[in-house]
Amino acid sequence: MAARSGSIPRGVRPLSPRMSELVHDTLDRPLGSLRLSVTDRCNLRCRYCMPEDEYVWLPRTSILTFEEIERLVGAFSRLGVSKIRLTGGEPLLRHDLPTLVGMIGRNPRITDLAMTTNGLLLAKQAATLRAAGLERVTVSLDTLRPERMLAFAKSARHADVLEGITAARQAGFAKLKLNAVVIRGFNDDELADLIEFARGHDAEVRFIEYMDVGGATRWSRDQVVSQREMLDLLGGRYGAIEPADARAGDGRAPAERFRLADGTTFGIIASVTAPFCRTCDRSRVTADGTWFLCLYAGQGIDLRDSVRRGATDEELGALIRNTWRGRTDRGAEERLGIADRGALYRLDSLKADPHREMHTRGG
Repeated sequence: MAARSGSIPRGVRPLSPRMSELVHDTLDRPLGSLRLSVTDRCNLRCRYCMPEDEYVWLPRTSILTFEEIERLVGAFSRLGVSKIRLTGGEPLLRHDLPTLVGMIGRNPRITDLAMTTNGLLLAKQAATLRAAGLERVTVSLDTLRPERMLAFAKSARHADVLEGITAARQAGFAKLKLNAVVIRGFNDDELADLIEFARGHDAEVRFIEYMDVGGATRWSRDQVVSQREMLDLLGGRYGAIEPADARAGDGRAPAERFRLADGTTFGIIASVTAPFCRTCDRSRVTADGTWFLCLYAGQGIDLRDSVRRGATDEELGALIRNTWRGRTDRGAEERLGIADRGALYRLDSLKADPHREMHTRGG
């Protein structure tokens, strides 16, 4: 595999923060992974994210420039962040995204540069993004049936998603992943089909419990297919299923991984029924520079204002460091204990604050 621009040669240890610079929150969770939204715009209208027809978009002038994003990545990386995932909205709608990939890739502290996409535009950009230094891609694929995508995401471009997946594999992306949000009565009868599709494309599927965040204003508990139910359904098809390496890498990945008898692996992100808040090292920055410490957080921290006011690197670092050290967020755990749990936000609440929308926050 070709090395990305600015990558560290083999045999040379990458830069890392000194132990005194590593930042942990009140539950001893490190500042390790950052989801970076590059746009709030999207070309799908998925039921769990942005199912309505009218939105309050972020003002164009508020969107971070590539240089501002690069500066924020530098500030976070000096405090321990080594993993960056580009999100949206749909990140491939951001003009000249490969240039940003190259800019982030020059930072030697970033050892994992990935992107999550709906795949509609991936076929045209996969090779260019790979050449620019993007290392991993996750494609959202909730269904293998075009008519279901039309009903669920208001798009007839299912073939474009499949073409994007093929292009990503041909471009040489390692560890290609497919995300599928599982909703009762919509696609819970496709679990095995998605595993077989992933197997045929040298990919790994990750099933995600339907979450009550952002634009999921019609969420209800009875639509959630739990991890236990998914394993039971798949066990009926494949027989015994064993845990794989429970959580890949440093143990903080959101997906718990499982293995079929033939060695095929898949993951389940059980954010609703089995939250992993106690090990979560992820936070997210919106396209306009608002930093959220938790997907469920009600308020964020405006980093763009500090950057545009001319804050020094030390001042920016202090803001991030002090904020993370005070982090107590356990949003999914706290939601688990609500007896009459419903959708997190009503539609009128979302329209009052676009930062609450999943397409803005970068789910």
